[in-house]
Amino acid sequence: MMSDRSFLEWPFFEDRHRQLAQMLEDWAGAHLPVDHGDVDGACRGLVLALGEAGILRHSGGQALDVRSLCLIRETLARYDGLADFSFAMQGLGMGAVSLFGSDVQREWLEETRSGRAISGFMLTEPVAGSDVANMVTTAVRDGDGFVLNGEKTWISNGGIADVYTVIARTGEAPGARGLSAFLVPADVVGLSVVERLEVIAPHPLARLRFEDVRLPATALIGEAGAGFRIAMSVLDVFRSTVGAAALGFARRAMDESLKRVGARQIFGAPLFDLQMVQGHIADMALGIDASALLIYRAAWAKDMGAARVTREAAMAKLHATETAQEIIDAAVQLHGGDGVRKGHIVESLYREIRALRIYEGASDVQKVVIARQAAAGGI
Repeated sequence: MMSDRSFLEWPFFEDRHRQLAQMLEDWAGAHLPVDHGDVDGACRGLVLALGEAGILRHSGGQALDVRSLCLIRETLARYDGLADFSFAMQGLGMGAVSLFGSDVQREWLEETRSGRAISGFMLTEPVAGSDVANMVTTAVRDGDGFVLNGEKTWISNGGIADVYTVIARTGEAPGARGLSAFLVPADVVGLSVVERLEVIAPHPLARLRFEDVRLPATALIGEAGAGFRIAMSVLDVFRSTVGAAALGFARRAMDESLKRVGARQIFGAPLFDLQMVQGHIADMALGIDASALLIYRAAWAKDMGAARVTREAAMAKLHATETAQEIIDAAVQLHGGDGVRKGHIVESLYREIRALRIYEGASDVQKVVIARQAAAGGI
C-alpha cells in the first residue's frame, strides 16, 4: 500500500529520514495490520515486534529526532492504528526520562526501546484533565523518599505497562509550580488498577490508584517542583506526532477513497467523474498537504534546536486532527453503506480519529494555546 511520498523531498528532511521512511514502508507492509481481537495481547506483541525491528530505538534517548517520530507515527497509523498507539506510548511514557532522567533512570530506556518493557504516562486525573494545576494526587516527602496517594485516569497502557511516569503534587508552590515527576515501576506495592476503560477504538486504558506507595528519592525525575515544566516539555515534543498519526489516518482515507471512486460505477461512468466527488478529493489533498507542512515545520524547528515549539506544535496538532476528521468523514460518505460497515477500513478510521482531537490537549485547548502565543508575540 504505497501512499503519496512526494513530501519526503521537502527540505525538512535529510537522506536518513527518506531511508527510514522506506524501511518503515517495507516493515509495515509485511507485518501490519495485526489481529485486534485481544487488544492487550496485540499491544504486547506489537511493542515486541517494533523493538525487534529497531523501530523503537527512535522512541527514547537524549537525542529525540521529532521528524523521525512523526514519520514513524504517520506510517504506522496509515497501516494500523494500534501499531501507532503501541509505538507512541513507548516514547510518551518515557519522554520525561529521555529529556530529564538520571543515568539510573535511563536504564529503563534499554528495556522500552528493545520492546521488553511497556511504558505509560500518568498525567490526567478524574478532576484534572486540561487544567493540570487542579491535580490532587500527592507525593509527600517521607524521610529520604516520597509517599504517593491519588488516582489517575484515561491512562494509556494502564494495566499492561511495566513502568510509568507519574506527575504528582509535591507542594513547592501553588498550582502548576508545585508538581513533580516520578518514575514508578508497575509492581510497586499500593498501585492498583481500579477500572479498565473501553472506548470506540479499543486501546488499553485504565483508571489507577496509588495507596501509600513508597518511592525512593531516586524515583524523582529532574528537580522537585519541575513536574509541570517536564510534562509540557514532553508534550512539546510529542504533540506534533499526534498530528502525524492523524495525517496517517487521513492519507489512508484518501487512498481508500481514490480506489473507491475509481472502481465504483454510477450512471455508466466512474464515480470519480462527478464534479462533486472531484471536489471531495481536492479538499482531501489540500488538507493533507497543509497538515503535513504544519507537522513537519514543527518537527524540523524542534530538531533544529528550538527551546520550545508550543505554538507550532499546537497548530500542527489542531489542524491535522480536525482536518483528518473531515477527510475521514468524507471517505465514509464516498463509500456509502460500506463506509459504516463494521470492520471496513474507513469505518475503523472513523473510530480511530475521534480520540486524537481530545488527548494530549483537546482541540479547544489548542486554540487557547495558539491565541495566547499570538498575543505574547505582540498582537
